[in-house]
Amino acid sequence: MKRYAIVLAAGQGKRMKSKLYKVLHPVCGKPMVGHVLQTVQQVNCERSVVVVGHGAEKVRAYLQDAAEYVLQEQQLGTGHAVKQAKELLGAEEGSTIVICGDTPLVTSETLENLLKLHESSHAAATVLTAHMDNPKGYGRVIRGEDGSVLRIVEQKDCSPEEDAVTEINTGTYCFDNKKLFAALDSVTNQNAQQEYYLTDCIGILKQAGETVLAYQTDDYAESIGVNDRLALSEAEGFMRDRINRLHMLNGVTIIDPASTYIGADVTIGSDTVLYPGTVLKGNTVIGEDCVIGPGSDIEDSVIADGASVKHSVLCSAEVGSRTTVGPYAYLRPGAKLGEDVKVGDFVEVKNATIDNGSKVSHLSYVGDAKVGKNVNIGCGAITVNYDGYNKSVTEIEDDAFIGSNVNLIAPVKVGKGAFVVAGSTITHSVSDNDLAIARQRQENKPGYAEKMRARAIAKKNNKS
Repeated sequence: MKRYAIVLAAGQGKRMKSKLYKVLHPVCGKPMVGHVLQTVQQVNCERSVVVVGHGAEKVRAYLQDAAEYVLQEQQLGTGHAVKQAKELLGAEEGSTIVICGDTPLVTSETLENLLKLHESSHAAATVLTAHMDNPKGYGRVIRGEDGSVLRIVEQKDCSPEEDAVTEINTGTYCFDNKKLFAALDSVTNQNAQQEYYLTDCIGILKQAGETVLAYQTDDYAESIGVNDRLALSEAEGFMRDRINRLHMLNGVTIIDPASTYIGADVTIGSDTVLYPGTVLKGNTVIGEDCVIGPGSDIEDSVIADGASVKHSVLCSAEVGSRTTVGPYAYLRPGAKLGEDVKVGDFVEVKNATIDNGSKVSHLSYVGDAKVGKNVNIGCGAITVNYDGYNKSVTEIEDDAFIGSNVNLIAPVKVGKGAFVVAGSTITHSVSDNDLAIARQRQENKPGYAEKMRARAIAKKNNKS
């Protein structure tokens, strides 16, 4: 049976009190609508239609061609929103998931179980429900004496008896596609909100003698719809716990999960250890047997097996096997470190490659550079890559030695095995195996320091 999905993402989200459109607020680094769309794709939905409204262009820009789109120009309720997809999906045969774009915690496992129950029972509709001790604000699932679903009643329309029900509608459904759009034609806005409720389809289908079922999830967190910053924080906490748990079950050691943040799209190999204060974001990939942290912030970076990163910041960088970074290093976009490289304390690397076995141990800047194998760059050495108008490249070939406090004024090349003496400012290329020295010759003046002190004291006494 073919499967489809309709993702409701047209609401403005006024309670978020934000310039950012609601479904684009991130949970563990990924916008909520991204979580939802990924989940429905994991249950093999052939087509996914996202209903957009406020902020439509920004949602399209984020999701791009991962979905089809329909526009809900007026916000007239969930039933009205789903009806906008009729032109795209109305003639299709199969099962259609309807899900809100602000419910990022629904899992693919739960959706698959919902679909299996729905499809095996040939139901017209199946509702995803959850038990909630304090169901305020949620629609109630009203069952008959035989346990079947009779209807769903929104909070504002509940009688006192209905208000006491603790089984809530999560806002996620599975419908027979054609029966869904047929039922939507009978939905009215005769209710407290004067909106067209999708939930009315349940009663309509039931009255028509159709089978309506419910699947109750064991994890009430999946029911959380994010409507304000408090709910966003709650969803973030649940998602972070879920992500950390998954990594630990896959063989990653997290010393203190409560102080460790791992984004939704991060990949980590087994036997890697994460120390407290570690933040991993974006599409970061970390290999096996690595040591990360404490206090490291890593985004969109690739770290190979056996590498170590301590107290450092990495953004769009690559770190080779067994390479050590930090403490207090900064790898900016385009930094590519080979194997067995050492980048030490207070070193900054930007748009530069440092090949296998090379060392930049402390207090240096390497930008717009190509550094070969087994190169030593001394303390305080920098590549001077910017002249105020253009950026130029520095090349340091294999086995070269760059002394402390050297300035390499790009564009410049230091050849294989060359030696640049400490304190030099290099403006011309250095050939293979040459020694370069570019500093003023030292001159010592006997006894002159004593004369300087005497003059200083005399000057001070005259002022007093």
